[in-house]
Amino acid sequence: MKILKGILSVLVVTLLFSFPVQVLNSKTPMLTMGKAKNRANSLYTDLHLKELGLDLAVFETALEGHQKLVHENKLAVPNLMTIVDLSQPSTNKRLYIVDLEKAQVLFNTYVSHGKNSGDLFATHFSNIPSSLQSSLGFYVTGDIYNGKHGMSLKLNGQEPGFNDLALARAIVLHGADYVSENFIKSTGRLGRSFGCPAVASELAAPIIKTIQNGSCLFVYSPDPAYLKKSLLACADKN
Repeated sequence: MKILKGILSVLVVTLLFSFPVQVLNSKTPMLTMGKAKNRANSLYTDLHLKELGLDLAVFETALEGHQKLVHENKLAVPNLMTIVDLSQPSTNKRLYIVDLEKAQVLFNTYVSHGKNSGDLFATHFSNIPSSLQSSLGFYVTGDIYNGKHGMSLKLNGQEPGFNDLALARAIVLHGADYVSENFIKSTGRLGRSFGCPAVASELAAPIIKTIQNGSCLFVYSPDPAYLKKSLLACADKN
């Protein structure tokens, strides 16, 4: 019996490490920092994210927080992860939606930041109503609704002090005409929102329908205050 159990254990471990990334459930132990970095590095290469302009450190941070949300049973759609990389200028395609199980980049496109967060770069962030600034951190996507921008997606902020007032502030994902290459050509930057991550009008519906109802969305910036205090930006914090 002991020999049989040993063989089964070896088989389980072998199967776990045969996948590019481990999508955790609430009963699965967290990966160690070393293993998480190795998995992130492998998937980062497979997804060709370097060529798409996303830094490895940003992807590692996103994946670590994503795994923690899955471990806490907060994601109904654990295979999807959206990254809004506000360390990049708005003239870059800095929104990435990846399918972790299939190792595919589903969308890579433009996304706006808040009017009072900055011009070409977003450098100021807030959780305060009427600040017109972007809010950093991890979100869980919610329901679709039709608002003044048409089809929109509710975002449930998961980080107290950083984005937990997103619903009260009406911070949602929506489409906007000012998210376009023509706007960039005429102004030298993308148009800005009131704090929402807005995408091109023609991509709003397919993006929203893809990530709705329980997937992870991460808004990143190398903001010292956020990186120091966030409990999700690094999965080893507790």
